[in-house]
Amino acid sequence: MRQTVPALERTEPILTELMEQVVERENLIRAWKRVRANKGSPGIDGMTVDELPGYLKENWPRIREELLRGEYRPHPVKEVLIPKPDGGTRRLGIPTVVDRLIQQAIQQVLGPVYDPTFSEHSYGFRPRRRAHQAVEQAKRYIAEGYEWVVDMDLEKFFDRVNHDILMGRLARRIGDKRVLRVIRRYLQAGIMVNGVVQERWEGTPQGGPLSPLLSNILLDELDKELERRGHRFCRYADDGNIYVKSKRAGERVFASIEEFLFKRLKLRVNREKSAVARYHERGFLGFSFTSGKTLKVKAMGKSLDRFKERVREITRRSRGVSLTQVIEELQKYLRGWIGYFRLVETLSVLQDLDGWIRRRLRCFVAKQWINNCHTRYKNLIRLGVNDDQARMVAASRKGPWALSNMKPLKIALSNRFLAGKGFLGLLNQHQALGKAM
Repeated sequence: MRQTVPALERTEPILTELMEQVVERENLIRAWKRVRANKGSPGIDGMTVDELPGYLKENWPRIREELLRGEYRPHPVKEVLIPKPDGGTRRLGIPTVVDRLIQQAIQQVLGPVYDPTFSEHSYGFRPRRRAHQAVEQAKRYIAEGYEWVVDMDLEKFFDRVNHDILMGRLARRIGDKRVLRVIRRYLQAGIMVNGVVQERWEGTPQGGPLSPLLSNILLDELDKELERRGHRFCRYADDGNIYVKSKRAGERVFASIEEFLFKRLKLRVNREKSAVARYHERGFLGFSFTSGKTLKVKAMGKSLDRFKERVREITRRSRGVSLTQVIEELQKYLRGWIGYFRLVETLSVLQDLDGWIRRRLRCFVAKQWINNCHTRYKNLIRLGVNDDQARMVAASRKGPWALSNMKPLKIALSNRFLAGKGFLGLLNQHQALGKAM
């Protein structure tokens, strides 16, 4: 049984003949370039991105006519379960490459229509907007005295989107029923699980180019309500915080917004993961803030835990690869990590992490030397350690981790030695990014 969506007064023009824009040649070329750049795994039909051009040469005229007549039917999506950093799994739905192309083409037509109407407080999946801007805005709110945060976690948001409510919002702006029809079919396309297609009556599975835009269209109603009430907030996709001046105010806001979300959007708040707390007790997009006299951005504890776990995997002593290969792999990960966490202002933490990583690298080398005292001795002498210290380490029965903290190992595998092998620490990379900005 479908839910009735209340009629709302239309204040924007109704857009017609959108499907002609979707299938227009230049729009499709741009969509193809984006799909090709994003790569991605095949959907249920097994077709790869590289195989798409050949397929379209033969089949695009038929697909185009089906889209223009409003008769196109998408394929079911392929289920992929991605482990979450904090446990559990995230369910992705991978469309076929043909459907990714069509979704991207639709997104390119609808995005410029909707994006200018979105809230200034919305930062996720929008042109020229990113997570860093949301974190910087959150810091400004805190500095202004809004030190309590209403951190609301939407329960399985992408799995719980109500199709009728979303389609009702789309119908306020879109008058082309062919576009509305194909979007609903994308929402309702089944998901293939273990070879069996399961029907879907709610949710917009992550994995397709259209899902981020649809989520922003739906949650824009929340943004507008928060603006109407005069709240200070930041939202990135389904992750959002509201900033207030007291715990009591936060509790009132939490209760009223929870009710709004359920009554208007049929979305539930996960109370176990949500809270009203002091700003430094909660994270936002992987970041947090210090609680001292000087307000600083820092990496959230969970982010640091995941970082260390990944470094441990790369520098695992039993990998059986060269130090050069380990450092190459490590540098690739460190560049990506500090690229995202370049807002971090607690430089002493980066310095401590660099020291820990260097010790991990010394431990990796010590493991390679540990089974042969003579080899260990020769390597230490070659790397500048004096005879007495080299003999002491060569005869030691300590394990690799204990050896890695001994002075002779620090001399042999010095910071300069590791830098010569290609290791560039987080602190140096952070400083380089700061100069470039």
